[in-house]
Amino acid sequence: MKKLFALLALVGMLTFSTAPLALAQDALTQTPDSTLAAADSTATEEVVEEVAEETTAIGGVYKALKIKYIEGDAFFMSFVALALILGLAFSIERIIYLNLSQINSKALLSKVEEALLVDKDLAKAKEICKNTRGPIASIFYQGLMRMDEGVEVAEKSIISYGGVQTGLMERNLPWISLFIAISPSLGFLGTVIGMIQAFDKIQQVGDISPTVVAGGMKVALITTVFGLISGMILQVFYNYILSKIDGIINEMEDSSISLLDILVKIEVAKTK
Repeated sequence: MKKLFALLALVGMLTFSTAPLALAQDALTQTPDSTLAAADSTATEEVVEEVAEETTAIGGVYKALKIKYIEGDAFFMSFVALALILGLAFSIERIIYLNLSQINSKALLSKVEEALLVDKDLAKAKEICKNTRGPIASIFYQGLMRMDEGVEVAEKSIISYGGVQTGLMERNLPWISLFIAISPSLGFLGTVIGMIQAFDKIQQVGDISPTVVAGGMKVALITTVFGLISGMILQVFYNYILSKIDGIINEMEDSSISLLDILVKIEVAKTK
């Protein structure tokens, strides 16, 4: 994986760096070939040096994190890493689900309104909602299914199914919350274990010098840092997911009100 990221970084740097080189070559088309070759050679060397520095920096950061991970006691650090990986997995799954749930609700509402008011074809409106993904289309479909029973029944159906769709969007959020809470807790557990190790060494040696307690204190601090970082990363994803859910819910409510207005118009037209 490290080699893959390094290779991607190298290719990306070369790709973005060729653009200014091409522009420089176009600007120097009127210069002698020797001058052009010298400029091209110098620019290429600079690009290679920049790519090498970037790759070294990436490798240095990865190496530093790996060393700190091992120094923090791989046993406890593995639990922190596992909590982060599982939390990210649930977060990514929710983000993909919510992105697929978002549609152009105005376009859908326009098609349904045209089918109901212009074409006066309820079956066509149902088919449009059935063939459209997302919770808004599902709510529309449930309301149209109860349209023959009156506007009040359709409204209750829309409200009830809106709650069902909200529950589906909020699925797996408790797991993300769990990993947000458990990551710092695992870090603090490593802190306690590190302190116990430090006091064990003090008891064995009979001395309280910094050299004796440094190892245990280091484990305690590193595990705490990684636990807090893991929790903060997951918290950012969690808040982003909540914001997307709130946006979809607001769009659901607004679209549902618009659909009910259309159903009321149809109901009033029937009574005339």
